[in-house]
Amino acid sequence: MTSNAETGRPSGKRGVGSMGHSSSLWLRLLLLSAAAAVAATAVTCVIAAVMNGGQGALSAAFGAALVMLFFGISLLIGHYVGRNNPSGAVGLFVATYFIKVVGFAVVLFVLGAPDWLHDRWFLIGAVVTVVFWQAAEIYGFGKARLQIYNDPEEPKGGPDVSA
Repeated sequence: MTSNAETGRPSGKRGVGSMGHSSSLWLRLLLLSAAAAVAATAVTCVIAAVMNGGQGALSAAFGAALVMLFFGISLLIGHYVGRNNPSGAVGLFVATYFIKVVGFAVVLFVLGAPDWLHDRWFLIGAVVTVVFWQAAEIYGFGKARLQIYNDPEEPKGGPDVSA
C-alpha cells in the first residue's frame, strides 16, 4: 500500500501528512515539549529557591537542562530521519531513548557532582522535566494526524455522482 501524503487530497478540514503544514511533526513536538518542560522547570526553580535558595534553584535548573538536552536530541534525530524515512523515524526515536538514558548516566558519572549541586533539587528538577516533557510528547502524538492508509477513491464525476 502506498501513501498519498505527498500527492493525495487532504482528509477533512486539516491536511494529513504534508498536505497540511510543511512543518515537521518532530519539530512541533520539540517546541511543545520544550515549552511544557520550561514552564514546569520555572515553577520548580521558584519552589527550590524559596526552600533552599539559589543553590536549590540552580540544581533544579541543571537537572532540567540535562533532561531537555538529551530528549531534544532524539526529537531532532526523528526530524532529520523522518524527512527521508517517516516509518523508520519512530524506530530510531525508540532506539535513541535508550541512548539518551545511557548518555545521561555517563554525563553524571564522568562529570561528577559539582560542589554547588543540591542532590534533592537536581533529582526533582530532572523528574519534573521528564514527566512534563513526556506528557507533552504524548499529547502531541495524540493530536498528530498521520495518514496510514490511502483515502477511498471518489467516484468519477465528483462526490455527488453515484456510480
